[in-house]
Amino acid sequence: MFEVPRTPGGHPRLVLGVLGALILGGAVWAGIVTVVKPVSDAERVAAASDTPQRPPLVVVEDLPQLAARLEREGAAGRFMGGVLVARGDRVLFRQVYGKANYEQDRPLKLDSRFRLASISKQFTAAAILRLQDEGKLSVSDPVCKWIQPCPKAWEPVRISHLLSHTSGIPDLMARPGWGMRRTTPATLDELTEDSKRFGLQFPPGTKVRYDNAGFNLAAAIVEKASGRSYETYMRETFFRPLGMKDSGLDLDGADHDLIMGYANFPAGLAAQPNANTSIVAGAGAVYSTLDDLLVWQRALHRGELLKPSSYQQMLADHAPADAPMERGRPRRDWGYGIFSNRLGDQVKPSFQDRQIYHTGSWGGFRNLMLYQPEADVTVIVLSNNYHLRDQVFLISQQAMAEALGREFPTTLDR
Repeated sequence: MFEVPRTPGGHPRLVLGVLGALILGGAVWAGIVTVVKPVSDAERVAAASDTPQRPPLVVVEDLPQLAARLEREGAAGRFMGGVLVARGDRVLFRQVYGKANYEQDRPLKLDSRFRLASISKQFTAAAILRLQDEGKLSVSDPVCKWIQPCPKAWEPVRISHLLSHTSGIPDLMARPGWGMRRTTPATLDELTEDSKRFGLQFPPGTKVRYDNAGFNLAAAIVEKASGRSYETYMRETFFRPLGMKDSGLDLDGADHDLIMGYANFPAGLAAQPNANTSIVAGAGAVYSTLDDLLVWQRALHRGELLKPSSYQQMLADHAPADAPMERGRPRRDWGYGIFSNRLGDQVKPSFQDRQIYHTGSWGGFRNLMLYQPEADVTVIVLSNNYHLRDQVFLISQQAMAEALGREFPTTLDR
């Protein structure tokens, strides 16, 4: 079960509420327990009828160094967003700073809904791998098996290339007319047709180049293989069975009770209302909350979503062996919709624990979600300010270091 400390640090006004909730509710998230092997399809169907219970949604600040720093940064307006840290089944930190909407003077809440941006890619990758587990496709399938008519240049492209950024299909942002496309709503079919207009930048599998277009195509394949819309498949396969009631896909531009994204400009903080995530449907359209993402992390990394072989495919390094270093440092491993690297090398004092992670930046949001498997530590940092990249990264490493018992980093080393 997930646990919330009985006396969340720094917020005595919440103690009685926490104790009462613990006594009455037991702080149990049913259905999110540790498993050794993937559950069967029958068990998944049975579990889908019951919404997992949640622990009390209260502030937790059991990481004193992180709490003190975030209190300062939040009060000074240098950080806005939410942070959650868990070790094993114990929530160590859960707090938010700033506002969900400054124009409406609406504060952030512990269950505020953030746009995840590219963190969404691991959801699309998991959908493809789940369909593989069900025997409906293979990541070795040619893309042309599922996308018809198919450009001749795509004949050597496999689904695995789409998920590992090695397809050679040009990214959306590398194409002419990106400024217009960026603000124009599109369907998955329209995005697929757009991608067909461009040749490959390199032979599939020979290079790695970050590619949102590949994940849009992967989402289109999810539709073909499942016989359901991408949005329906994600809801019925992942969000609803896991009880992720505050998660979904923003493909229609509706409100969805999402918070406002912002950006820093010389004139001050500016709202970014036109996210238009329809053009990154499979690459960046998921929205969620801190606690929903913790549910997702636990289910994914504890074997509740994928067979062991598919999970290992997801985490494996699929970049070519001669892929270059990054910023003079050892490069990341390019998994399916997810990366891994020793991110603690980029802060001072440094630490060497390998972390599984993905970033997300789009439409006024800047996010980072991490997992350290040996210590079973999850760190989630969600910010509704696009220009807080360095701040989000440093906070994530401070949270990870303190949860692991490492020396608390104070600066970046990039």
